[in-house]
Amino acid sequence: MSTERTVEKSTVEKSTVEERIDRAATTVGSLWPIHSFVTANPLAGFEDLPFDEAVGQAADLLGGRGYPSPETFRAALDRGQIDPRILDSELTERGYEADPGTLLERMEAEAESTSATGEPGFRAADPEGTDPDVRRADRVLTKWLSAFLDEGQARWSMPNREAGFYRAVRSVAAHDRRIPDEGVVADLPESPIDAIEAVLEPYPESQWVPVFEEQFAALSGWTGFINRRADDDGAWQSAFPIALEGYLAVRLALLDGFGVDLEPSTGRDGGTVGPADGIADAFLSAWEASYRGDLVEAVAAESEALDDAASADRGSADRPDAQLVFCIDTRSEVVRRHVEATGDYETHGYAGFFGIPMEYRGYGSEVSNDACPPILDPKHHVTEAPADGDTRASRDRWSSLREAAGEAVETLKTNPATAFGFVENAGSGYGLALAARTLVPGRVRDLLVGADDAVPDDHEFCDQTVDHRGDRAGDLPVGLTREEKVEYAATAFELMGWETFGRLVVFAGHAGETANNPYDSSLDCGACAGNPGGPNARLLAAVCNDESVRADLRDRGFDVPEDTVFLAGQHNTTTDEIELYDGHVPESHDDDLDRLRADLDAAREHAAAERVGSTDGDDTASVDGADGGASVRETERRAADWAETRPEWGLAGNAGFVIGPRGLTSDLDLDGRAFLHSYDWSTDPDGDALEAILTGPMVVTQWINAQYYFSTVDNAAYGSGSKVTQNPVGNVGVYQGNGGDLMTGLPLQSVMAADDEPYHQPLRLSTVVHAPVDRVTEVLADHGKLTGLLDNDWLSLTVVDPTREHRAFHYEDGLEWSSASEAPDARRAVPNAPAVADD
Repeated sequence: MSTERTVEKSTVEKSTVEERIDRAATTVGSLWPIHSFVTANPLAGFEDLPFDEAVGQAADLLGGRGYPSPETFRAALDRGQIDPRILDSELTERGYEADPGTLLERMEAEAESTSATGEPGFRAADPEGTDPDVRRADRVLTKWLSAFLDEGQARWSMPNREAGFYRAVRSVAAHDRRIPDEGVVADLPESPIDAIEAVLEPYPESQWVPVFEEQFAALSGWTGFINRRADDDGAWQSAFPIALEGYLAVRLALLDGFGVDLEPSTGRDGGTVGPADGIADAFLSAWEASYRGDLVEAVAAESEALDDAASADRGSADRPDAQLVFCIDTRSEVVRRHVEATGDYETHGYAGFFGIPMEYRGYGSEVSNDACPPILDPKHHVTEAPADGDTRASRDRWSSLREAAGEAVETLKTNPATAFGFVENAGSGYGLALAARTLVPGRVRDLLVGADDAVPDDHEFCDQTVDHRGDRAGDLPVGLTREEKVEYAATAFELMGWETFGRLVVFAGHAGETANNPYDSSLDCGACAGNPGGPNARLLAAVCNDESVRADLRDRGFDVPEDTVFLAGQHNTTTDEIELYDGHVPESHDDDLDRLRADLDAAREHAAAERVGSTDGDDTASVDGADGGASVRETERRAADWAETRPEWGLAGNAGFVIGPRGLTSDLDLDGRAFLHSYDWSTDPDGDALEAILTGPMVVTQWINAQYYFSTVDNAAYGSGSKVTQNPVGNVGVYQGNGGDLMTGLPLQSVMAADDEPYHQPLRLSTVVHAPVDRVTEVLADHGKLTGLLDNDWLSLTVVDPTREHRAFHYEDGLEWSSASEAPDARRAVPNAPAVADD
């Protein structure tokens, strides 16, 4: 009986500790590995709080600034990005009577004061202000974390990794001279829970959660990565498991050994909102309202014009030359404008995983990758299999030769026994290669592209495992059933409101191109979890070309013409080249295909000219043919230059999300700042398509927007600093310098034009939906988490209601709306135009 009571008590205590660990871990956001970088809100654990309270608490716990600096607000005001009338209204509503200049000076004074006293305010995290004993513990801990969590970069592995992190550290602790020979760490218990309880024995249980929160926040990058890895439970986690309890046990034991007092100075509930934050919140709200007002006014005016045009053209439904479906990514907005300008083309926006949540393994790849948004779990495993034996043999020989050569060189470079001899003998050749890549990167790229063109790409000789025949890969079925294929195709058509189909329909995924860049995956498709979107596009095209699928689609009201051919492609967002995967297109469509290719090349030149001007800071760049050709060459140079820190801007500048038919935005230049998702409310009577967009793509875009926001307002705390001083670690992340915490966000070069000049305008996402407001309310009423984000001001939502004279309604709180506009006038506002105080 005594033994049973002991076991029962032990189980209860373990459960209690684990529950408190889980509760404390919510304050640390998730961090994906650098090779599949996913943009996410670093303050995701605080989204249940109003924004102003959340950034105040995060400032105390994580040490990061939550609002743009006074200098950033002053620059926005000087550039006309903040409407003075709106700013005056926001300040008055909060009780501020002084003029904006005086208030900005007050913010600066408080920032200097709080920085001097160490209180939260306008400051970045200060690791040098940390207790020296804590820094010593951190050095030991991060050394073993980097060794244990390495994903194939290190040549010598940490011993006993397969036993898990806690046990592995326990096995080497006696041999690490930097670990103190006193306290709990000198003789670690077998169980991590026992170690945690032993360290915390002097502290009351009421302090345990705040202690855990502070310790998780101390190395928020590493804990965020551990949290994400444990949740994903992928191949590396299965082979070398780590849990937050094991990490926490090692950290607390080390701190105990170094004699660090663990009494928490604050906790999640300890944050405060200072006077400067109130002023900043008013400026931020005015800046956002200025951008949103112009965007909503433009969309409302186009909504009225669209309605008039539909009435005039009722009964005519001309077939477009081709339809192209791009990701909702802001970079697609630029190229879509230029594609449409070259001919009778329709473009549409759809989340870049094209609605199929899959795990994908390319031909010859050793690992599978999730190719869907992180908010979804993969439901299918899709692989590639060669369709042509001769082509496969040729490609395999070439690939094996390159792989063997690469492995040999890497071994010679990294093996201590051969490294010096290799450098001595190969130094001159490497020097010439580095000089070429530095001085003439474009020519080096041409040579590499020419060599790659001699060998077929995977999509040219491989078929995907589209059909499900009963096989499984782990827990996932391989391929899709007929019913699933029909559902995915119908969902795509419903979400985009399609009724007419051209002879060619292109699903264009996207990926970036860059050299020597740890953050290359951040330029790929966020909807595909930081992977290229081409494989997803290929899968949906294959599904839609299936005759049995088309037959079932007709029963659901989608009469796809017999001469409609679906094909995939991939948009290179760095160079704006759109590659078509057209091996299966019949000869009857050769003329259509040739014309489309020529027009895509022309669109590329114009889009590249616009992008190059933007990257160079020239908003008036010419887009004529000559400049377009030069711009294409410049984008190719940037993609190939191994020293280029800013090959493209990625999603910098993102601020808006428009959900509606393309006609609302086709005549607007949105400056690459808006996500665009196709949606036709008139084909969605039950609101199912709208519900899918609001609960899926809108949530993901809010993640992206928040990552860019916080990486801009405090790059030291929430970003990753300059690429120049970054060091990759373990193929999982980057350090600033030679050790410490993993950096959690975007590099400075992704969001800043200069060290003190943001390129990205740090605004929370403004979503504009074209639909009846009552329908939107019904969707929100069924999704508490969604309304929570809106009620807590993490993003805004405005509805342009085509059934109520195209008036706009702004979401306030608790499912209540306010009128955001009178009847729209005929003026076409440009969302990025400077605000004018008086007409």
